[in-house]
Amino acid sequence: MGIGLTPEHAHLAATIAARGIHPPHAAPQAPADRPGFWRGLADQGILGIHLPEEHGGQGFGLLELAVATEALGAACAPGPFLPTVLASAVIAAGSDADRHKGLLSGLADGSLTAAVALPFGSRTALGSPEADVFVLAGPKGWMALERAQVTAEALDSLDLTRGLLNLVATAVPDDEETAPHERTLSGVTDATVGDLAAVLLSAEACGIAAWAVGAAADHAKLREQFGRPIGQFQGVKHKCAAMLVALEQARAAVWDAARSLDPIAVAAAAVLAPDAAVRCAADAIQVLGGIGYTFDHDAHLYYRRALTLRGLLGDGGPWAAGLARLALSGARRVLEPDLPAEAVPIREEIRATAASLAAEEPLTRLRRLADEGWMMPHLPRPWGRGASPLEQVIIQQEFRELRRPNLAIAAWAVPSIVRYGTAEQRERFLPKTFTGEIAWCQLFSEPGAGSDLAALTTRAVRADGGWLITGQKIWTSLAQYAHWAICLARTDPDASKHEGITYFLVDMAAPGVQVRPLKEINGDEIFNQVFLDDVFVPDDMVVGEVNQGWRVARDTLSHERVALGESWGPGAQHQDMLTALRKAGPREAQLEAAGRLYAEGHAIAALGLRITLSQLSGLDPGTASSVRKLLGMRHAQAISEFCWSLDPLDPHWSRMILTTRAFTIGGGTTEIQLNIIAERALALPRDP
Repeated sequence: MGIGLTPEHAHLAATIAARGIHPPHAAPQAPADRPGFWRGLADQGILGIHLPEEHGGQGFGLLELAVATEALGAACAPGPFLPTVLASAVIAAGSDADRHKGLLSGLADGSLTAAVALPFGSRTALGSPEADVFVLAGPKGWMALERAQVTAEALDSLDLTRGLLNLVATAVPDDEETAPHERTLSGVTDATVGDLAAVLLSAEACGIAAWAVGAAADHAKLREQFGRPIGQFQGVKHKCAAMLVALEQARAAVWDAARSLDPIAVAAAAVLAPDAAVRCAADAIQVLGGIGYTFDHDAHLYYRRALTLRGLLGDGGPWAAGLARLALSGARRVLEPDLPAEAVPIREEIRATAASLAAEEPLTRLRRLADEGWMMPHLPRPWGRGASPLEQVIIQQEFRELRRPNLAIAAWAVPSIVRYGTAEQRERFLPKTFTGEIAWCQLFSEPGAGSDLAALTTRAVRADGGWLITGQKIWTSLAQYAHWAICLARTDPDASKHEGITYFLVDMAAPGVQVRPLKEINGDEIFNQVFLDDVFVPDDMVVGEVNQGWRVARDTLSHERVALGESWGPGAQHQDMLTALRKAGPREAQLEAAGRLYAEGHAIAALGLRITLSQLSGLDPGTASSVRKLLGMRHAQAISEFCWSLDPLDPHWSRMILTTRAFTIGGGTTEIQLNIIAERALALPRDP
């Protein structure tokens, strides 16, 4: 998905892409006049998409402009688009925008172009010396001046497709009446310009990164070495997937910044997006190989643009440190979905139920939660409530204080039993699972199979009235406490790898089941080895059809990776980090590191919200859940390492730095997640 989530946003991006805009090949410098596609953008309303209709615009907002900017960034569009729309956004943000109606209309209809001085570092301006309007800070604040009122010196730029300037205001009257009335932008500050510039430059950075990801993946599918496409080589496949992960993280941050202009969201976008563009553009050249390093290929134009964008926004360090200070001061960006009007009566009913449940005694409350379908409300009745995605989000919000029991492994097993199990299995297991009377474990992983689950060797042999299961399972969480297990075993050794597997329910107290806890590096004993020695499992404990267990297992694993409406995973630890920072009294270098981690955590939360909104709209979020899992697990490790470094004697972080090492292994290793992303999202060829 792009920065925009809605079908309308997708259509907007597609119509811009359909214009076939390309960077001017090997251009010595951006053309001073309007490029050939300029008139088309104006006629389509793109130049004024963010402006009010009374000012000649389309009446949309900054988010729609960010969607358009990303699409033009993917084309490395030359010329004055970005400085022109940034200038009009700045002018429209002033308290006296109505006085500049003619100026805004000219910028919206394409008859005027603009250059803008950026309030970062050296205050370099973006645009051409031949622009019609120049937005810069003057003696009386930010102003919009004509060409004759400025000195515009063109600068040598690494970007060959767009100009940079050194701007100085000249011939500006000093009297108090003329200057403020005619040229000053009332209410516009450095922060106004800086926030708008950060959002739009970051949106363009996402476009640059998107082109780089696509170019690298397309090349990797076609380029053959050693008799096969290079996209099959894990080194190339993982590089392309990591590029996409960086892009999606940046997109989530920019999306939230564009829709809110919240200071935390803006800073997170400025920290993440420019770096993502530079990284992806550089990695694209690496994947393209020698051809990507030639002057004739467009890759260097995108790399130049990415580096220039990052230079214009200034080093990410100050942005990150500022974000950390902002968060430490108590500022917080709470991400909740904007729900439609039909949510109001649903919320009233669910809120009343939540209040009724809260008033119950604990055991009565637990029984009601189970009997009324509140434990897993997305399941069909009577086991759930058949809740729609909208209802699931509202239930999650309104039930936060009730602290429903954590079903652990049962949260994966129950949906598969509901979908594939028999009526007798559902009646026997589900009610007691919801009340905690039955605890579950998962007998899937094996010592010789690991993440290659279909390579399992545990076998089930026909016996009178059932099956005898023999084999060894490992990394089985909480097996020593579980009453029952979901188990995969091979029932047809002659079938293909993913066939001949059956899904069983195994009584953990049955003869032949032996559990041996494994002590982990943090001292816990959560994981276990489980040995199965001719364990009898009756026929009525088979879930689904014999030899079709892989289909059931895929359903089970899908529930491990998706949690609608929840701020899932350790990404939330970026809030915990603030407590450690306040306690330590961080130094400047630590503030920068903390700010980068906070930006990542914010982007992970925003990505989760984007997944939820996609589901609410009935759209398929694709591999976004795998991207979020991968980011969340790595982020938890980075947070733990950073917080431990603040105080190596802190017992909590001493434990967490060890505990989180498992996060990038359990439930699908980082490497497996990268394979999934590369093969499903980028269509790279599967490993043979």
